[in-house]
Amino acid sequence: MSTPIRASSILPGRREDIELHTADGLTLVGELARPLDREPAATLVCLHPLPTHGGMMDSHVFRKAAWRLPALAGLAVLRFNTRGTTSVRGTSEGAFDGAVGEKFDVAAAIEYAEFHELPNIWLVGWSFGTDLALKYGCDPAVAGAILLSPPLRYSAPEDLGVWAETGKPLTALVPEFDDYLRPEEARERFAAVPQAEVVGVDGAKHLWVGDAEKVLDEIVRRVAPGVPLPLPTTWDGPMETGDASAYADRTVAAFADTPVPGPAQRRAE
Repeated sequence: MSTPIRASSILPGRREDIELHTADGLTLVGELARPLDREPAATLVCLHPLPTHGGMMDSHVFRKAAWRLPALAGLAVLRFNTRGTTSVRGTSEGAFDGAVGEKFDVAAAIEYAEFHELPNIWLVGWSFGTDLALKYGCDPAVAGAILLSPPLRYSAPEDLGVWAETGKPLTALVPEFDDYLRPEEARERFAAVPQAEVVGVDGAKHLWVGDAEKVLDEIVRRVAPGVPLPLPTTWDGPMETGDASAYADRTVAAFADTPVPGPAQRRAE
């Protein structure tokens, strides 16, 4: 009998707690989820939203990616807490450094994926994580990047220039009602990267509440184009249930200087 896939559904996969070790001497906590019965077709390295406003490796889109995509799309999903960030998995050493010291965190995650021979490495950044991807993610080991709700707050034009020079694929998923950067302006800003694809998502907001499935489909479309879409919403095999309260998403859109008109942003669940 098919069972609906819900926010708390955990589909089969091989999941292990991991540690990343940065060049400046910190230990970061994380998790690697892989398909149970095959080698992964591609690898997602997830860079989470702003930790000073609740962003963490368990922010809901990344949690759902780790719980679903190994089974539904044959992907490996590497999540971790950047320096000073806490989640159910634990707290990474160090302290938030405003996208400066975090360059070592990004490098450690890419190095881990490369050392463990994880294939076809893609960065998936969300909000603050998009700035980290743009600033520090254009590594020879990285195939491309997908940006969720990019605010372009910490990244600079020269960071876009680096991506433009490499020609590596860069996709920005931009909510229609984003708090910081909306589709029209995003297309103007990303015009500096000829190969960049800006996808406006109708009705969506910065935290992607209610739209996680759309995000996962768009990610899979780019990193595993052979997988049929949309992804299934039911599952015929064994399924576990996560503790949704333990993984409550604390991310809030709270660092804009001026409110942006549009529907109110609901709290992410």
